[in-house]
Amino acid sequence: MTKIAFIGAGSLGFTRGLVRDVLTFPLLKDATLYLMDADPERLDFAQKSVQRIVDMGHYPAKVVATLDRAEALKDADAVLVTILAGGVSVWRHDIEIPKQYGVDINIGDTRGVSGIFRALRTIPVMLSIAHDMERYCPDATMLNYTNPMAMLCRAMQRETDIKLTGLCHSVQGTSEMLARWIGAPADEITFTCAGINHMAWYLSYEWNGKDAYPLIHKAITERPEVYNEEIVRNEMYLHLDYYVTESSGHNSEYNAWFRKRPDLIEKYCTHGTGWNPGVYAYVVNEYLKREQTWRDQAKEWFASDHPISLERGKEYAAHIINALQGGEPFQFNGNVPNTGLVTNLPQGACVEVPVWVSKKGLEPVYVGALPPQLAALTGLSSSIEEMAVEAALTGNPRLVFQAIAYDPLTAAVLSLAEIEQMVNQMLEQNRAYLPQFKHFKV
Repeated sequence: MTKIAFIGAGSLGFTRGLVRDVLTFPLLKDATLYLMDADPERLDFAQKSVQRIVDMGHYPAKVVATLDRAEALKDADAVLVTILAGGVSVWRHDIEIPKQYGVDINIGDTRGVSGIFRALRTIPVMLSIAHDMERYCPDATMLNYTNPMAMLCRAMQRETDIKLTGLCHSVQGTSEMLARWIGAPADEITFTCAGINHMAWYLSYEWNGKDAYPLIHKAITERPEVYNEEIVRNEMYLHLDYYVTESSGHNSEYNAWFRKRPDLIEKYCTHGTGWNPGVYAYVVNEYLKREQTWRDQAKEWFASDHPISLERGKEYAAHIINALQGGEPFQFNGNVPNTGLVTNLPQGACVEVPVWVSKKGLEPVYVGALPPQLAALTGLSSSIEEMAVEAALTGNPRLVFQAIAYDPLTAAVLSLAEIEQMVNQMLEQNRAYLPQFKHFKV
């Protein structure tokens, strides 16, 4: 029987979906599912949720809940990680402090000033999980869903010997969106996508073996509803010639073009069907409100008489675990070390490329060079992430500042002296969550 450990199982909706998918594979239907979370109440809800899925599907799976990470990890075959270090009450400062300085963050969980501070808080926790895996399940594979994906995976790939990859739904999600725009069945689309997490590019996108980019171009330029669905990403495509994976909300803050002035935010970042009002409002208001009401939502789910679908979803994790256990080989886009896979991104950095998985393990696919206009932006972000990881591992506040100084959006808005002042304020705000730092001033 396969043992699967869920670290951060209190992420109820995500855990339910992953378990549902896992149990659809005959090879995994009798898996032992170990759920671990630091919050006993969330863990209790997670256990009841997962047991309900097992009971509804009449699966011979076993569900175990524990607050003990070592117990969850011992002899596991796969480890799925979905954690949030510090909670929303800390994350909000990643948005609010830059806003004081005129850096208008939209989501702030992946890169830039907010993503870097999230990485500084989360890397020590992820490394402790990875080191526990070295002790308790050295042959297991970690599937990480926690952001900031590239920096977390890079730190673990550099400092530990575990097998791991990072997973993000944006690659398959964007592929399906583009297929919908051109009227193509998703199963008739093939593509090659590579870069870094949230900034990977469809180097080719074909419908039944024929280049579909002309159809995508036609849809974006001739149908206003398509253009308005993803304004920032469509502008990037129209000027850079390739489509990027992650949403307009994310990509608006990864470059210097869309959020450095209020008029640009108004033009590109507040209209269209794909926009929230911005995560400054979203995180601080809606997310905190959900934190207060999640118990009611969980109780409502348990009390519901509506049938719950047990059909497999579209996340990669279950397919990967099935392949590792000897099931059908599977190809996905994963986050792995750059061992010459993308030749014009930093060697050793975490890149997102096609990966084959089978009982033999993970086998990343060589891609070659990104087109130069893509390598310029992607390479800068990857180099910044390398600095940020080094800062997190060494506790070097000056390197934190230098990484943020090169962030395109921050640099477009602030001077070096202003960036230094902002970083000092954020270091002080995060003092309690940075055990690797001895000094909190640049």
